[in-house]
Amino acid sequence: MKTLKKKLILDCDPGHDDAVAIMMAGNNPELDLLGITVVAGNQTLAKTVNNALKVTQHLDIDVDVYAGNARPLVREPMYAGFIHGESGLDGPVFETLNKEARPLHAVSFIINTLMNSDEKIILCPTGPLTNIAMAMRLEPRILEKIDRIVLMGGSYGFGNVTPAAEFNIVADPEAADIVFNSGVPIIMCGLDVTRKVSCYQNIIDRMNALGNTASTLFKDMMEFYNKNQKQVFGWDGGPLHDPVTIAYLLDESILKLNHCHCEVDTNKGPSYGRTNCDLFNMQKKKPNVHVAVDIDVDRFWDIVEKCLKHYS
Repeated sequence: MKTLKKKLILDCDPGHDDAVAIMMAGNNPELDLLGITVVAGNQTLAKTVNNALKVTQHLDIDVDVYAGNARPLVREPMYAGFIHGESGLDGPVFETLNKEARPLHAVSFIINTLMNSDEKIILCPTGPLTNIAMAMRLEPRILEKIDRIVLMGGSYGFGNVTPAAEFNIVADPEAADIVFNSGVPIIMCGLDVTRKVSCYQNIIDRMNALGNTASTLFKDMMEFYNKNQKQVFGWDGGPLHDPVTIAYLLDESILKLNHCHCEVDTNKGPSYGRTNCDLFNMQKKKPNVHVAVDIDVDRFWDIVEKCLKHYS
């Protein structure tokens, strides 16, 4: 019996790890990638949209790209050029860009696609949650159309921008608060698991040995990414955060999940943007998030390699 493809919208802010997530979701026989919506985050919106277009054109991924929100709902914008470089995707050299973003706003695309679908759709945000939150506020009826949200963001331990907060959440805490309280099933792939899938040189060599366009792009991106990770955090291998979401969709057994109550700190103090995950049910509140607490690292890299093999 033929297995139905999982329908999803990938909402991202490329970014090296977002680019790998695009690579894994595109041209994948198990996934139906309906569109890529883009938000500002790792760099300005103009740059993140440009990067999504570059990656999809370079890999000949037949999917439309939609530009979304250029700034958070409330706070001032913040970017991660210290990791991803001036372009947001420094390292690879791409051909002249001929592909353009579609004129429809990303939020409108999300709403229209969900409302016009007979099947529920998975949302996979790997950047700040601004586009998703705004879609929920503009058209609350989409909530019942969302199968689940599989996101990269947050941490029940330490942050990576402040001691308390992970980048995607602290970049727009108010949007994250809307999404986490939406009632939609949420799988949170936070730093607690994404830091375990560090892309060391042996992994780069393994993927590069495939000898196709995707593997070469992977090598070029990860070599730059690792250089900055070493300078900023002292790590020899940079965590491949965002692709954990796609790997989970392809094999849900790779993650161990804890269903608990999680709330986003929207107070503008030192813990602004922290995801407070009540793993021990101390507050006796209704669980609203499935928090990833462990990952099968070997299986993760097997999935990444399998995805790269889909390219020529």
